[in-house]
Amino acid sequence: MNRSPVVVIFTTVFIDLVGFGIVIPVLPFYAQGTAFNATPRTVGILFASYSVMQLIFSPILGNLSDKYGRRPVLLVSIIGTGIGFLILGLATTITMLFIGRILDGITGGNISTAQAYMADITTEENRAKAMGLIGAAFGLGFIFGPAIGGILSRWGIHVPFFFAAALCFANATLMYFRLPETLNTKNPGQRRREGRLTQAKSAMKEPKLLFLLVIYFLFILAFSIMTSSFSFYTMFRFGYDAQQTGYLFAYVGLIAVIIQGGLMGRLVKRFGEVPLVIIGAMFFAISLFAVPFVGPAAGGLGALLVGGGVFSMGNSLATPALTSLASKSVGPENQGIVLGVTQSTASLARAVGPSLAALLIGSAIEHRGADGLLHYMSNTSLFLTFWAASAIMLIAFFLSFYYSRKFSSPTLQTDQQGLQD
Repeated sequence: MNRSPVVVIFTTVFIDLVGFGIVIPVLPFYAQGTAFNATPRTVGILFASYSVMQLIFSPILGNLSDKYGRRPVLLVSIIGTGIGFLILGLATTITMLFIGRILDGITGGNISTAQAYMADITTEENRAKAMGLIGAAFGLGFIFGPAIGGILSRWGIHVPFFFAAALCFANATLMYFRLPETLNTKNPGQRRREGRLTQAKSAMKEPKLLFLLVIYFLFILAFSIMTSSFSFYTMFRFGYDAQQTGYLFAYVGLIAVIIQGGLMGRLVKRFGEVPLVIIGAMFFAISLFAVPFVGPAAGGLGALLVGGGVFSMGNSLATPALTSLASKSVGPENQGIVLGVTQSTASLARAVGPSLAALLIGSAIEHRGADGLLHYMSNTSLFLTFWAASAIMLIAFFLSFYYSRKFSSPTLQTDQQGLQD
């Protein structure tokens, strides 16, 4: 790998996720403050607008990167993300908040372009390792983002948004001077400028790719359900506040960084991508089933750390392996399209997951007035929410096992010929 581009791409994804993480703890308080007086439902729509825009624009940005090059798309998108954060920090109306979140969602669809760039500069043998580095950037952003948002909000609830904007503009400067273009005369992606929608439809007709996308969707769906309901679980079962729950999320992110950033390449070389997906689905399903049983008198914090570590391990093993398999399913000219579709799949799952979690758990929560303090949450709804996510991962496990028998070589190694028959 060329070290300089890898560092820039890693930084870009990291900053995207830091910005996403900053918003998580800050936006509800910001939008419900006296300046906006937004309802909880409005805050939910604000969060959803980001994922919906990512869902729509990830394949579009991937298409544009195949047509015009990775560098201009990445540069424009990171600047757009910075502008989106500026709008949030300067907002005086709910409409401005929506504009900022929508713009951030549109330009936040650049993850697929970053993945395509990494695919351009790596061999198939190193592809999973490269995707693991992007996964590590996700994990680091998940660790630092909420913590930065909470700390900076002490100096003003809008300050974290300005900090995120400054990060974006600094990254754009780094990208302008240090990121070369990867599409050239040797790479046919720049010469094929028509029929992208047709190519995407053709790719989606491949049964192997469809299997990968379905499995990937199930992983992100289960993870989104877990992250949406985990705070309620720790509040109800352990009496934790937002700060303590944030430490647990940081712990989950740290495990993801270790696995995806440090171990992924070696694990793929030894076991192959498909076995990692199967093992990851099994770990994730078991942990989601077991965690609701954990409480202060049933394992305590130690058991909670074990459970959180196992589902982080399962997700961290499988998701970069799935992305790597998807990238190998097409030639270099269509990397942006397929990885854009992959990110759209993830965005759809992130939109569906919190909604499903709210449906399963929301009716069992009673609040007092407008202070949002939790009074009651039934054990039934708690178990039901986590077990629904566990059932989703059980389906992913069986689909992964079926995929390994139908589409992979008997040895389940990464020297498979790809998904193009």
